[in-house]
Amino acid sequence: MAQAVEVRETGGTNVLTVIDLDVPDPAKGEVTIEQKAIGLNFIDVYFRTGLYNAPALPFTPGMEGAGVVTALGKGVTHLSVGDRVAYAGPMGAYAASRNIAADRLVKLPGAISFETAAGMMLKGMTAQYLLRQTYCVKEGDTVLIHAAAGGVGLIACQWANALGATVIGTAGSEEKMELARENGAHHMINYREEDFVSRIAEITEGAKCNVVYDSVGKDTFPGSLDCLKMRGTWASFGQSSGPLPPVDLALLAQNGSLFATRPTLFNYIASQAELEACADDLFDVFSSGKVSIPVNATYALSDVRTAHEDLEGRRTTGSTVLVP
Repeated sequence: MAQAVEVRETGGTNVLTVIDLDVPDPAKGEVTIEQKAIGLNFIDVYFRTGLYNAPALPFTPGMEGAGVVTALGKGVTHLSVGDRVAYAGPMGAYAASRNIAADRLVKLPGAISFETAAGMMLKGMTAQYLLRQTYCVKEGDTVLIHAAAGGVGLIACQWANALGATVIGTAGSEEKMELARENGAHHMINYREEDFVSRIAEITEGAKCNVVYDSVGKDTFPGSLDCLKMRGTWASFGQSSGPLPPVDLALLAQNGSLFATRPTLFNYIASQAELEACADDLFDVFSSGKVSIPVNATYALSDVRTAHEDLEGRRTTGSTVLVP
């Protein structure tokens, strides 16, 4: 029996129930892992509330974790019992032990702890595809990162800075703004007290940004479009403030023939080769010291309701992990 979190109906944090679960032998192509740390992400909230549709009810949430391989299914040859591994997706991370497709796992370098791995896989690979694939940030670019003190935001600020970009971020408190500055942001805007569109114009002296990375959604639209240079890119990859209204594509033309995309990590790591390339780039930039992974809060898996409340209440910064 292994402790796990189950959701039988979507709703508030009260639908998160801790249960004991039998973990069967791994099927062909799967392995069993004993999880040492589990990542907490806003996508977990989206599935819990029903904003995103889970494959079925009941379900175990969670998209990110790290642990040790304890059993191999038939046909698995690239992993061994005892290997340290990490992953981002598929769903089911909120558990002390689980089965998972072996081709969704990457081997974890010895220098990276389980807690760091659980705080970096989904958020770090999200930063990787945003900065290195969706819009390839280059030296001299100006980038706007909303929710700059969040899990993805702190990683993206550091990475964009290392790539030679001018990094502008938004956050909702002086404490969060200072944290983002410490992690590579050159300029910060308090969205609760300032109009971020006019501040972007001031900071850039009217030149605006090459790209806006937007995980906030409703509260930052359509203002994000007004922050972009002609033919700039708006990457909307989350909706922590609520879903976007229908987007009139004519706005893109009116604001300078803008590019708009709604990317998701799992389309960028669909194959094992893509997954390994994305993870390797993340591990390399982490190992170089250019990017650190701040794990600023740890909760017991049994305290999952409190963890979700703090995440939704914007009381967390950086990465947060659950420990079985």
